[in-house]
Amino acid sequence: MKKALVALAAMALGSSAAAQAFVHPAKWSVTAPAEAKRGGTYRDFSISEFKTYNPFTTAEATNLPDVMSAGGFFRFDPAAGEYIPYMASSYTVSKDKLVWTVNIRKGMKWSDGKPIVADDWVTTFKIHTDEDVGSNSYDSFFINEKPIVISKVDNDTIKIVFPTVDVDAIATAAYDPWPSHIFAPVYASKGAAGIKAMWSLATKPEELVFSGQWKPTGYRAGERATFERSATYGEWNKDSAGGALPYLDGYNYTIVKDQNAAFAAYLAGNLDTFGVRNADDLRQIKASTDSGGLKAVLRPNVSAAASSQWIVWNWNRKSDPFKQKIFRDSNFRRAMSHITNRAAMINIVLGGLGQPAYTSVYAAFTQWVSPTAKKYDYNLEAATELLGKLGFTKKNADGYLVNREGKVLEFDLSTNAGNTTREAYSKIFADEAKKAGVKVNFRPIDFNTLVAQLLSTGDDRKFDAILLGLSGGSRVYPLGSNVEPCGTNLHAFNGSGTCLAAWETKVTALYARGRQELDTAKRVAITREVQDTQSAEQAWVYLVSPNVHFTWNSRVRGEYATTIGNSVNGSRNIDLTWIAQ
Repeated sequence: MKKALVALAAMALGSSAAAQAFVHPAKWSVTAPAEAKRGGTYRDFSISEFKTYNPFTTAEATNLPDVMSAGGFFRFDPAAGEYIPYMASSYTVSKDKLVWTVNIRKGMKWSDGKPIVADDWVTTFKIHTDEDVGSNSYDSFFINEKPIVISKVDNDTIKIVFPTVDVDAIATAAYDPWPSHIFAPVYASKGAAGIKAMWSLATKPEELVFSGQWKPTGYRAGERATFERSATYGEWNKDSAGGALPYLDGYNYTIVKDQNAAFAAYLAGNLDTFGVRNADDLRQIKASTDSGGLKAVLRPNVSAAASSQWIVWNWNRKSDPFKQKIFRDSNFRRAMSHITNRAAMINIVLGGLGQPAYTSVYAAFTQWVSPTAKKYDYNLEAATELLGKLGFTKKNADGYLVNREGKVLEFDLSTNAGNTTREAYSKIFADEAKKAGVKVNFRPIDFNTLVAQLLSTGDDRKFDAILLGLSGGSRVYPLGSNVEPCGTNLHAFNGSGTCLAAWETKVTALYARGRQELDTAKRVAITREVQDTQSAEQAWVYLVSPNVHFTWNSRVRGEYATTIGNSVNGSRNIDLTWIAQ
């Protein structure tokens, strides 16, 4: 899963106009354009099936619409450490910082040759902000529940009006446009239902229209998703010598059953990248490269993770009042945090290469992490004492805690099947829970099913507990617009649509205040107060933050320099990646 960012933009030009190129800075690659070779296919993998081509219904961190999209008005420059115009050529901001006027880069085209124009951003905005569509980006277009307003000035210009000063305005304005000439007629005639029915995995690739560098060529469930280079993208995306991008001819995802299968494929030289999980993976890669069996680059311990791993318990279990009452009790959740053996997760699963996590702010954002956040560290005696306050003071013949009525303290815990790291975390948690007398039924399930459960709303969602994670989010305000505030789609423990506890109301107000605070020191203080409040309640029990390691097959070139490659920026810009033949 990912923390959604806000988005806004617009403009276009007739197809006869010369493209106003975006030049990818030379600092984005360790190799000069003259060294780069053209051709070849980058070989990636996924441990779960993709869900859809539809950009308005996808919610997964790795998804097909992201692969197909060029991006938005702005993109982050990892070398400069700031956002720069991308699909925008320029922009102006009013003195009160509420009105942004954005000029669209000239000559950009959709894959079907139609010009990219202001209507594309406006239509995309309208669809994302239709509640009935259920877009994962919905919350990004509101500040303090007040909508951002996006309108067309002319074909080449968009106006964005913010309801209040927004410290994250430029990231908000960076959302991806989608073709109005494709989606607007369906939306006008069939509404949200029509949009949700579009662009399924059964849609023929030639019917898809996109802005990015990769043209879909096919999807086979359980096997692969394939893409080839788009010609229209290279008309306005250039390297520092003026060459069309990307250098690659194709990009493929192989669908594997789990992380172990992916690792085996990587060691065999059949994948170009792998997300190193732990010290054992590092040892195996090094041994394979030392023996000559694998030609690969290995960069261990690049940085702390820019992601989170957590467990949440469902507060909306109307059909099971027993569980709902327990899950809403902070004593239960604090006990669960005491049961969480973070040291074991780090040592056993990560091989010692990680650190405990206690808050929603990623470990990579060190200055933002609160030093005063409450830490309910591993302590089974403390957990037993807290559970006793809930009436669970005795154990049955099987060793599980029961209340006066003989009801066992029991719940189901799910994570995405095939993610061996999360499965291992879950098993450690379940084993420690058993020691404390809590019965945890661990049930890994399909990722898309898991996400659907987590994003479900209402007073009777059909899950007990989920172990999952988030990635993405803002660099200038590292709290999630669709995570912290009540009623947002990744406020994972409470899907009722409203605050159910006073502390939730407090956090929602603090989040809103932070979005308007332009002073960085004051914004850091607000972010830390949010963490302190959340950590006392443990609605999310945060687990561990692994160290991030990079590795790739040596045939792949054009990576970031070590000074800018990290867990926040990644290891490379795929446009400047090339294959040594």
